[in-house]
Order: sequence, then C-alpha cells, then structure tokens
Amino acid sequence: MPVKKRKLPEAENHETKCKITRPQIRGVKPISEVKQFSSKKCLAWFHKYADPDKVVGPEAMEKFCKDLGVEPENIIMLVLAWHLNAATMGYFTKEEWLRGMTGLQCDCTEGLQSKLDYLHSELSDSTIFKNIYRYAFDFTRDKNQRGLDMDTAKSMLALLLGKRWPLFPVFHQFLEQSKYKGMNKDQWYNVLEFSRTINTDLSNYDEDGAWPVLLDEFVEWQKARPASLRHHNSKKENEGEKQKPET
Repeated sequence: MPVKKRKLPEAENHETKCKITRPQIRGVKPISEVKQFSSKKCLAWFHKYADPDKVVGPEAMEKFCKDLGVEPENIIMLVLAWHLNAATMGYFTKEEWLRGMTGLQCDCTEGLQSKLDYLHSELSDSTIFKNIYRYAFDFTRDKNQRGLDMDTAKSMLALLLGKRWPLFPVFHQFLEQSKYKGMNKDQWYNVLEFSRTINTDLSNYDEDGAWPVLLDEFVEWQKARPASLRHHNSKKENEGEKQKPET
C-alpha cells in the first residue's frame, strides 16, 4: 500500500461512503487454545505507534509495517485498512484501530502476523475482493478531489488487478498514452466489472452497452493496434499470468 505523506484533515469524517459487510473471521481456534483479546493491550499497542494527535501517521506506519514484516506496498496493508475502515491512506486513527483490531481479535503484532494468511485468503473471495476494490477508491483519493489522479489510479490498479487481469498491461499502456488525467468513481467501478466479464480478445464487448467512454476508447484503441502486436501481447500476458504467483 503506497504511503502518501499528506496532512490528515482536522475535521474529517472517518466513515467511508462505501457500505460494506465484513465476514466473520474463519479458522478461529477455541477460546481454550488462544489468549483472550485485551482491549487495554490493543490500545497500548496503538500508542506504541501513535503521535500526540492520537493518529498513526506515515512515518509510524513504516515502522508498523517493518515490525509486522510486510512491505507498505503489499496489498495485505490495503486489506487491513479495509478491516479498520480507515478513511485516509497512510493514517490510522485510534477509533479505526480499535474497531478493526477488535474485529480481527488482534491486540499485538504477533496476533496480527498470525492472521496474515487469512487476510490474504480474503482476496480470493470475489465478493470481498469487490468490496476492497471499491473501498480503495475513497481510501486513496485526495479528500478535496472527487476522483483519483491518474498516477494513483494506475498504481492502485496495478496492485489490485495487475496479477488478476490478463489485459491489465495493455490497459496500463492505454492509460499512459490517453488524454485522461484522472479516474472518477464510475470509471473505477466499471474497470473491475470489465476485467471480470469481457474476454481477453474483447469479442464479447458490446459497443452499445452502458460502459464508460474511457472503456469504449480503450476497446477502440486496442482493436486499432496491429493484429500481430495484439496477439503477441496477449500471448505474453497469458504466459506471465501462469508464471506469476498471487501477491
């Protein structure tokens, strides 16, 4: 999860607009086999990283990730932020921390480390992944902007779809040369739907469908490319997908 060092809004409402239902934690051991969750211990764990404003900011987040043994850019950090329902990338408030860690029943670094495999497994659930994908839009955008700037959009799409959508490298090329400077919420949501429903050769794309213009233009751009280049890229992408492990 790329960390942006920007000022946390003083009067920001930390509840995101994306309403999501989180599943119950699976694979939990019987109470007799695990230590009881401690809110007091969880709060002390938060204060280990929090600044005087009771917020875990970008620099402390780096230390938190290091202690956890996870790179800040790892998609697991986005999944964790989703569980905390964090409002702003690079920041965890006390309320977000306590709410999310209580749900995960984690009150220390070791406890959260034991849940990393579980957090990763959630990405394989199509419904949960969709919720995380949608959550990422509001989580990563600048709060004074309605959409994502294109650099942020490309980075987050690479994190979320780079190893799940064979056409992503081509779509990334399209965004690189396009006139678009950003991506709005409708475009963001539809990119995921497009990646899930449209064939790699675009054979089932309906030009009269209710897709955003951005995706219409992507299809036109891809079809206008030399056939040899399209087929070469498609073959390369499919081979890459077989070789790449899930992140």
